[in-house]
Amino acid sequence: MPVELRKRPPPKEPATPAPAAKRGSGAGAAAKKLADKAKAAVTGKKAAPVTDVAATTTTKSNGDVVNGTGGHKPNAGKISVGETLNLDGFGGTIQTNDGADTTLKELLDKSGAGVVIFTYPRASTPGCTTQACLFRDNYAPITGASLSIYGLSTDSPKANTTFVTKQKLQYPLLCDPNATLTSAIGMKKPGPGKSTTRGVVVIDKQGVVRVWAQAGPAKTLEVVLDYIKTEGKSETGAPATVAAPPAEDGTATEAATKLADPDTKMDEVPLIKTPTPEEAEAATTAAEVGDVAAKLDEGASGLLKP
Repeated sequence: MPVELRKRPPPKEPATPAPAAKRGSGAGAAAKKLADKAKAAVTGKKAAPVTDVAATTTTKSNGDVVNGTGGHKPNAGKISVGETLNLDGFGGTIQTNDGADTTLKELLDKSGAGVVIFTYPRASTPGCTTQACLFRDNYAPITGASLSIYGLSTDSPKANTTFVTKQKLQYPLLCDPNATLTSAIGMKKPGPGKSTTRGVVVIDKQGVVRVWAQAGPAKTLEVVLDYIKTEGKSETGAPATVAAPPAEDGTATEAATKLADPDTKMDEVPLIKTPTPEEAEAATTAAEVGDVAAKLDEGASGLLKP
């Protein structure tokens, strides 16, 4: 009996896998999109885009923090103008440059109408020296408004004492190595370090924040002087006035001005010189000749009389 050969069926090709769904598509993404729309409809606001602060923020070599548009970026979320601070324990314990412990509350208690605290990144650097000297040179109008001046940094007492001595500052510098007060007033640079942003705050005796600004050296002084002109009060409650320079004394002579200046080198008075014998003899001869001439002249005058 003949054997019938049957052909084996060809192997089936494996099924082609379905293309992977794109990320963000599908039922899950659609549901999330609908949820976002519903949330926006309820709140009336669109979700704010996330901004990479690190990409838009730069730090100048002088310590000023500047954002991408050229303005100073505040360390927000700490204190604000008009806020009344709870002074008990605020900012922790700091030191003056001479090593004495103090607190913001103690500084306010000792002040007449409040305190001006300017912050700087590092003692004896160019920008910080300019800032400190501006407050030094405007010590009279600021303290005339019964405001006490302090500089604040994370420098050591030794570094700040050198700064005070070298620049002849009339006010103390506050040392905050742990950045406790610096952080509390919003003047610590963002990040894990303890570096300080350049700025200034004015806090009145009741603990109300009157001025808060992060700016360059000149601007930190300018905002304080503007505050004194518009809102500053003396300890008695009278409007503060900027002291005028003393009037020029019209009777003062140039010589008196030179004498008053210890750095002026005065001209030396020449010493009386003792004449030599030859000079003495010549002087005597000249005197004798003069006498003879006078007598001859007198005699001639007598002969001419009638």
